[in-house]
Amino acid sequence: MSNQEEEVEYANGDYEMGEVDEDMYFAGRMMGDSESDEEDEDEYENLDNKITDTSAAEARRGKDIQGIPWERLSISREKYRQTRLEQYKNYENIPQSGEASVKECKPTSKGGAYYEFRQNTRSVKSTILHFQLRNLVWSTSKHDVYLMSQYVIMHWSSLTSKKTEVLNVSGHVAPREKHPGSLLEGFTQTQVSTLAVRDNLLIAGGFQGELICKDINRPGVSFCTRTTYEDNAITNAIDIYNSPSGAVHFTASNNDCGVRDFDMERFQLVKHFSYPWPVNVSLVSHNNLFSLPMGIAIGINFLCNLVEYLLLMSRVLLKIGGEKEVQKCI
Repeated sequence: MSNQEEEVEYANGDYEMGEVDEDMYFAGRMMGDSESDEEDEDEYENLDNKITDTSAAEARRGKDIQGIPWERLSISREKYRQTRLEQYKNYENIPQSGEASVKECKPTSKGGAYYEFRQNTRSVKSTILHFQLRNLVWSTSKHDVYLMSQYVIMHWSSLTSKKTEVLNVSGHVAPREKHPGSLLEGFTQTQVSTLAVRDNLLIAGGFQGELICKDINRPGVSFCTRTTYEDNAITNAIDIYNSPSGAVHFTASNNDCGVRDFDMERFQLVKHFSYPWPVNVSLVSHNNLFSLPMGIAIGINFLCNLVEYLLLMSRVLLKIGGEKEVQKCI
């Protein structure tokens, strides 16, 4: 491998999610145990140690916002981007769906400011085992970020640049409160696949259908349960919301084709919706009238169902079909 090829690999490996074997994902391998990650760290340790945090002022002066020291590499940022665009292939579970979407989509105008860069820090790194996992980085304000780092859910503040451990699931975690349906024995070495944070409530979902609920301002956890004992039990997404009565609820979307609605005041399951396909995400509308569960109907296409929650029954209002790779963007 040439020196330039090695440097492309460096820029690619440290800042881009690599391919992960599907068996590794569904078998639920230990997070953070990737041999390739260890090899990358050893190979580029000297260069990696020289990369520092980047502020908005430094970015305006031309510093790379990811901290990649392009001036020390023989390949430029522009050349690397060109190479990536030419060689990188997006994941598709429906072949040619990208090309089909381009033909149907309207052209967009470029040049608008979608966001303004403020800061990039190297002091805390999130752990995302598979590119289909979502919500393992969660922002509750302009300055507060919660993220999964190995087996620890961390809080990081952009104001103080400090990180704090919120919940460590590397060992045994058991509830300190007693609620009907709660698993008092808890869980050991939970592999977190998704999380949600709102107000003082943190909910972590696991590869085996685990749910762990914690009040951030109190020690320990409040509630532990397992939503399903199916083989394909991965918790894909969690949505915390207020019901029309004002009570705090959350929905958990799982690969067992279910969406479950929990009342957090009593830590009780209120409703279980079942679908003919694994549910990637389910979001409740701002007026609490509807839920939008989204997933893939195997062998057909993805379907969206609007479910009216006020009646606490699955009344389908609208069904949308289309062979598009959009469900992973939610």
